[in-house]
Amino acid sequence: MRPSRRRTPRWARILLGAGLALVLVALAAVAGLRMLTDRYDRTVSREQLLDPGARKDDTELDGPLTYLLVGSDRRLGTTDESQRSDSILVVHVPAGLRRAYLISVPRDLLVDIPPGANGSPGGPDKINAAYERGGGGQGGVRLLSATLSRLTGLRFDGAGVVDFAGFRAVIDLLGGVRMCVDTEVRSIHTGAVFSPGCHRMDGGQALDYVRQRYDLPGGDYDRQHHQQQLLRAMMEQAGQTDLRRNPVKLDRVLRAVGGSLTVDTNGVPIEELLLALRDLPADALLGVQVPSAPQTIDEVSYVVLDDAVGGGLFAALRDDRVAEWATGNSRWVRPV
Repeated sequence: MRPSRRRTPRWARILLGAGLALVLVALAAVAGLRMLTDRYDRTVSREQLLDPGARKDDTELDGPLTYLLVGSDRRLGTTDESQRSDSILVVHVPAGLRRAYLISVPRDLLVDIPPGANGSPGGPDKINAAYERGGGGQGGVRLLSATLSRLTGLRFDGAGVVDFAGFRAVIDLLGGVRMCVDTEVRSIHTGAVFSPGCHRMDGGQALDYVRQRYDLPGGDYDRQHHQQQLLRAMMEQAGQTDLRRNPVKLDRVLRAVGGSLTVDTNGVPIEELLLALRDLPADALLGVQVPSAPQTIDEVSYVVLDDAVGGGLFAALRDDRVAEWATGNSRWVRPV
């Protein structure tokens, strides 16, 4: 720790904030920030989300940092054994904390799920079934982390679950986000048609759009990219929204962000994590697809890992060499 450098964090530069959500907003610095940070900290739910075998022994805040983020339709405290995780993201911040890689894990990825602590049997299945097999809730996220650790050899610095309904409120409080649609798509949830071009979307529209995968050229891969784009759109909107003159609205945004999260920071105080990530540039986000391809097995549609290239990605994550891997495998990497 360097007390002399503990200045007020510039919220407009923070994407990962507590580091643990599909999206975390950047906010303008304001007077009374410590008070607001304390209030935000108290709104965040905390659980032991990581399986012991998937957890790093110690987190060094100068990096590298690797987090597991899960998006769900339901807040973690609501147990639903029939629920599967809708979005799975591995966020890797290399040493120096000047770049972030957003690695989207296909939810249909065929993996070997270990036995659950609840007595559920292990075996091959789609990765988003790990949450269901673990019994939902905290047990489901733990089994998901154990599954990913077995697949990749990674240990995580923390994990988080974001409730999509809560983030809808955050987007609305920010005045919506600017999303650019590349291919026309009709929502299978609402019937809304998203036409090509850049549009201002409210929370409901944005979350509806980024969850579409049918009728898109890249299917689920396009859905993953659109979710990554939403991360940046929220960051940019928060940076453009002048909340310094409206502390009441800032407080509402902070509470909405905190209220949508359940986190496991591996013992690191949220404020220290915010400070460590305060200088992460907005243009430093790169989206990464896990090298894989769709495949039908016994009349069931899966996504199957490219063992050679995907294994190289996982090794690069373990060794903090993702930049080198990305240079040699550009087809799987794109700016967010």
